[in-house]
Amino acid sequence: MNADSGLRCVADVHAVLGEGPVWIARERALYWLDIKGLKIFRIDEQEQLAEWPTPIRVGSIAPRKQGGFIGGTEGGIAEVDPGAKRFKIFADPEADKPGNRFNDGKLDRQGRFWAGTMDDNERTDSGTLYRVDSNRKVTAIDGQYRVTNGPAFSPDGQIMYHNDSARQVTYRFELDASGMAVGRTVFLQFGKGEGFPDGMTVDSEGCLWIAFWDGWCVRRYSPSGEWLETIRMPVQRPTSCTFGGRDLDRLYITSASIGLDEEAIEMQPNAGGLFMVTPGVQGIEEVPFAG
Repeated sequence: MNADSGLRCVADVHAVLGEGPVWIARERALYWLDIKGLKIFRIDEQEQLAEWPTPIRVGSIAPRKQGGFIGGTEGGIAEVDPGAKRFKIFADPEADKPGNRFNDGKLDRQGRFWAGTMDDNERTDSGTLYRVDSNRKVTAIDGQYRVTNGPAFSPDGQIMYHNDSARQVTYRFELDASGMAVGRTVFLQFGKGEGFPDGMTVDSEGCLWIAFWDGWCVRRYSPSGEWLETIRMPVQRPTSCTFGGRDLDRLYITSASIGLDEEAIEMQPNAGGLFMVTPGVQGIEEVPFAG
């Protein structure tokens, strides 16, 4: 089943490495990042676009209860408020790993922030997945990742999915109320020509939507791992996806232009843009970070 007939580019921003889309219900607006282009973007329901420069590379952001964001950056975990030009790092669990940076990150169903690190050169398995509690305590959960992406959480919060994009694998964990992730298993394993599983989200039916770098698509999988649906993309490097809109019925998809040669860019004029489609299913409202 394909659900790409209504797909369109809603912000042709030509991001170098577009990533980290997050819907902010109180603003009825979507924020996302250009990690290597050093920007944060915002688009509202009327498709009015705003952008801010970032002084450091920001890999992910998630809303805080009192406003602004918590984010994973190249310098550690930070308070982020682009309008106020606030990028205050409050924890750096990898100060001893100068070649690493934080990449993707998300909130779980209890409002805890999860973010993974990676070797910025993508050569070593030095990445770790961390959990940040509301008291700002940072706990290492799982390690030896090449390129961390995700995570994503089941509607009841008891299952967590996390990608090692370089290994083309999606892992599944059991998550208890205290935030301990156990029982890691391979949920999905991909191979040559399938693309690399990148950012992802879970819908209200518990199905997992994954953007595939170099895969030209976003795919939907059931909780049992059945491939249900494909959204074909006009760009080679979709990077992440999330639900938004006042009814959480719009799927927003970020993309990248990094590494594409002149011929590829000519064939993909919207590479690095933000796309939107209405896939016929809703997302789940975020619980903001309380710290």
